[in-house]
Amino acid sequence: MSRHTIEASEKPILDIFCDKYLFRIPSYQRPYAWTTDQASELLDDIMTACGDTANVGDASPYFLGSVVLIKDPQKPDADVVDGQQRLTTLTILLSVLRDLSDQKIATAIHNYVCQTGDPIKGTSDVFRLTPRERDVDFFREIIQNEGGTSSLPDARQFKDARSRMVENATFLRDRLKDLSDDQRRRLTMYIAQRCYLVIVAASDQDSAFRIFSVLNSRGLDLSPADVLKAEIIGALPVDKQEPYTQKWEDLEDELGRARFAELFGHIRTIHRKQKMQGTLIAEFREFVPTRKEPAKFIDAELTPYADAYEEITDRAFSSFKNADEVNRQLTHLSRLDNFDWQPPAMEVIARRREDPDFILRFLSDLERLAYGLFLMRSDPSERIRRYARLLSSIQSSDDLFADKSPLQLSDDEKKEVRKALGGDIYTVTRIRLPLLLRLDELLSGGSAVYNSPIISVEHVLPQNPAVGGQWLVDFPSEDDRQKWVHKLANLVLLTRRKNSQASNYEFVDKKERYFSTKAGVSNFALTSKVLTESVWTPEILRKRQSELIGAIEKLWRLV
Repeated sequence: MSRHTIEASEKPILDIFCDKYLFRIPSYQRPYAWTTDQASELLDDIMTACGDTANVGDASPYFLGSVVLIKDPQKPDADVVDGQQRLTTLTILLSVLRDLSDQKIATAIHNYVCQTGDPIKGTSDVFRLTPRERDVDFFREIIQNEGGTSSLPDARQFKDARSRMVENATFLRDRLKDLSDDQRRRLTMYIAQRCYLVIVAASDQDSAFRIFSVLNSRGLDLSPADVLKAEIIGALPVDKQEPYTQKWEDLEDELGRARFAELFGHIRTIHRKQKMQGTLIAEFREFVPTRKEPAKFIDAELTPYADAYEEITDRAFSSFKNADEVNRQLTHLSRLDNFDWQPPAMEVIARRREDPDFILRFLSDLERLAYGLFLMRSDPSERIRRYARLLSSIQSSDDLFADKSPLQLSDDEKKEVRKALGGDIYTVTRIRLPLLLRLDELLSGGSAVYNSPIISVEHVLPQNPAVGGQWLVDFPSEDDRQKWVHKLANLVLLTRRKNSQASNYEFVDKKERYFSTKAGVSNFALTSKVLTESVWTPEILRKRQSELIGAIEKLWRLV
């Protein structure tokens, strides 16, 4: 039985781009992504560290970072788990220096790019770095072959990794071509002799991935999705890695890197159904058993969940029926300042995609639940527990519309929501704007569209009316003013920033100069109804309060 080993050592480039290592970028790795910003920073740092010292050996060493490999100690072949960006950019840099040098120096530099075959041993030339399979031929022709970087194509005709390779080669060539031959020779010597990488080589995949995860937790530019990708696709048979890598990267491209990373947190929640207590990577490994069947996980979970998450976050559900209504519900939910509702929505859309009637009904009730939890001022732990129960109910195929379902509000909860709606809504800061927008859309018959970048909530009766004004005539009692000032009936929406001075205008002036369309304010249904009033009194507020709360109670079935 072979013994697993882990070796770590600091080595200069001349002992890395040598016959002891043949680097291969596995197909499950994300594409080469360094831009000219990173390439410029790397070159600037190296040139600064190199300085003008006559003897390169006297120059300060420069640390380039670490590389994690899966490698048998007795063989040169090494799969790169972490360090693709550095190794690829260094290969581009060396190739550019080679193609700018005279023949003798160029031949010497090419030995760092390509291992020379030995006719006695019967070996052929082999490049020291093999990129992902889809980019192998391109990288060899454009970069690694001698003279490849001398006539670079226009990067704009390529996409993704290939575009980055050409852009960086072009950038580095433009920067280095104006140096003298001696300056380029010294720079190459400095890179080979005084630039160091820490090579961490594990003989088995599990150890390499554990090291990769630790480095990620220490702040390297890796997302949990990168770590999990390495583990999940790395566990596939070699002949399946390329097609499943393509599937994975297509999903990541569709969602974008940030949302793709968020997706894994939601998948963890769908399985774990509790607040995260450890790291995402650790909990994903422990509580998502399907990851142990990589092909099934990608086909049956990652893909449908990614599709659902994209539709939820883009409000772009598509179906033969109810698409507009579903997307309107997703818009209502998206206004809330937490995303706890998203995993249940993902689960239902992924499971019931062929039943848009069910999805619409579910999201309508999910809106009621999500807004209700806010109005009841449920804390995050309470919300997470409620949505966890809902996830379990969805996965058990329970009747989600039964009275006892966690999707539904109990009679006591309905009573509590009604009480909150009748309270000082303005002080419930996290719900007031979403609630008012929902109410405004309801009053408009669903036709309202909110495209303004600024929407603010304003009081009609001001919080601090001026002494001697009409406000104190209509609301002579301090108790009456305090009773109504923060109520739903006294609030309107404006497409402008709040103006503290205008807030205290008398009602007639406020309508004309602050609330009206003449003042450049969009015609919100909530605001328009205020403009139809000639006065603003406690009697008007009581009537308006009853109408607004009645509309919400009917929508959310609170009575």
